[in-house]
Amino acid sequence: MDNSFSIFLDTYLDAWRNSSLVDLKELISQSYEAREITGGDIVDFGYVESLNGWEQGFNFAKENNAQWNIRVVSILPLRKDETMAILSATMVIQGESLKTANLFFQTFKKYNQGDWKLVRSYIEAGISLNDVFFNNQVL
Repeated sequence: MDNSFSIFLDTYLDAWRNSSLVDLKELISQSYEAREITGGDIVDFGYVESLNGWEQGFNFAKENNAQWNIRVVSILPLRKDETMAILSATMVIQGESLKTANLFFQTFKKYNQGDWKLVRSYIEAGISLNDVFFNNQVL
């Protein structure tokens, strides 16, 4: 794996865990495209809608003094300049983990300047933690 991607992913996850929209905004491509599935409903969205969603999530986390529980499930090199990170994310509020998580399949692209950006996502939202298994472990 490209060492620059490891460094980038740490920066990306830190921005997420800190609910920093200012930092995260710099790590998402303006040509970003995503698809989210929630309860069977499909929603496609882009950069602006993504930022609105992150802002709502970050505000909720801050208002509820919640902590993000984000796990790196897998990292897959796709092409010379693209890497996918599969992540699970949920929140812990007052010491209690939510009973659902979102599963993110996020594709990052390395641009000519060596900068990585999030370019695509596929998100399964609201999955029961009892149903999410990886390497025979329940997340």
